[in-house]
Amino acid sequence: MKHKKYWTLLAAAFVIVFVFNIQNGEKANSIEEQVSPFPSPSPEVPNRKQQYFQDHSHKRPFKMEIKPKPYPDPQQGLFDTGQDSTQLHQKPVSSLLEQMSLQEKIGQMVMAGVAGLKMEEQEKRLIEDYHIGGFIFYAKNLETPDQISGLLNKLKAENRQNKLPLLLSVDQEGGRISRLPGNISKLPTNALIGKWNEPDFSFQVGQLLGTGLTTFGFNMNFAPVLDVNSNPDNPVIGDRSFGSNPEIVSELGIQTMKGIQSKQVIPVIKHFPGHGDTSVDSHYQLPVVDKSLSQLEKIELIPFRKAMEQGAEAIMIAHILLPNLDETHPASLSKEIISNLLRKRLNFEGVVMTDDMTMAAITDNYDIGRAAVDSVLAGSDIILVAHDYQKITHVIKEISKAVEKGVLSEGRINESVERIIRMKQQYQLEDKHVKNAGITELNQSVDNLLKKWNKEGVR
Repeated sequence: MKHKKYWTLLAAAFVIVFVFNIQNGEKANSIEEQVSPFPSPSPEVPNRKQQYFQDHSHKRPFKMEIKPKPYPDPQQGLFDTGQDSTQLHQKPVSSLLEQMSLQEKIGQMVMAGVAGLKMEEQEKRLIEDYHIGGFIFYAKNLETPDQISGLLNKLKAENRQNKLPLLLSVDQEGGRISRLPGNISKLPTNALIGKWNEPDFSFQVGQLLGTGLTTFGFNMNFAPVLDVNSNPDNPVIGDRSFGSNPEIVSELGIQTMKGIQSKQVIPVIKHFPGHGDTSVDSHYQLPVVDKSLSQLEKIELIPFRKAMEQGAEAIMIAHILLPNLDETHPASLSKEIISNLLRKRLNFEGVVMTDDMTMAAITDNYDIGRAAVDSVLAGSDIILVAHDYQKITHVIKEISKAVEKGVLSEGRINESVERIIRMKQQYQLEDKHVKNAGITELNQSVDNLLKKWNKEGVR
């Protein structure tokens, strides 16, 4: 009898312990779900960026609403970066700005040149130590499709520890200013397009310019040229302009801009306030344009004003002296021209960047570091230093010193970085790996476009 009671009590105790463990296990699982560091994937939300550009290719772009993106496919997206693209595209600009150090902010305000055909130690230092905002590439950096894609992919991968993706830019205007390798079919010069004066053709040219750049992994194009070629002796603009009629330059330039935008590449309109009536090349000398504001408004400013009204997000400032507006400073260093004329009078709210500060128009007349500080004081957001690692780092250090000494306020730096972040958000830029570019399809598209318009009688 005693044994029977003993086994009965033991069985009951076993049942109680078993039930207790199950209940606690369920609670533990519930708690684990709540605190797990691996959140459940959110439902896929379609990427609306492409649809935005398609829907608005012929309309004025508005401030794009940023939609959540699905988790990236490791074979397609951000497998080689540590950046959180969702953080960039969904967080308020003010929140992103608060997370950045002063050096990170200043780095975003400088765009640097690349020394050779591959990423070298100096490019690594610019990314890791100076948090550079982007790079510009020239023909000397671009040899073959595989080499270009490889170079850009390595720069993007190196940038993985930085908070913001790189701007990867090039002058791909069409005509003689085409930086991509020579085995890519050439588009006509703007001067020839201006003679044809077919806005639809200009839009399609812009699309092909954009497609060519995205194929290799670029996300910014220093085009279109909106200079009115009013001086036949101009040594630098010439056939890069759509012509001497500001209305034709406006219409065709805007359509080219919209075509580039439609392929999710940032177009940078240039060279404000107009480089078309100069008689010297700012690569070698400082040009002087002896025109009043009222004269500029009748010709040079027309294409820029209209492009701004049609959604231009970025503009390049020329190294030209306009003594009737500012006797002392070239446009790229002039508060009167950048802050008063461009910002206040023309109501431009986008990103302002300088032409290359290593041009002789600047280096023969100013210390490049001091000139960069003056340009930021005047209202520039991005300082372009396209050559010479020492000059690039000198500019960054001089801007940093200016903030330390109180010449520049951190609030002024924040204004520029806010604009840069907004632009990168609008285009949803990512340091995204691209496959080796195939140019056969691109060349076929160029050839088909030219054949189509030739058949329609455009010569």
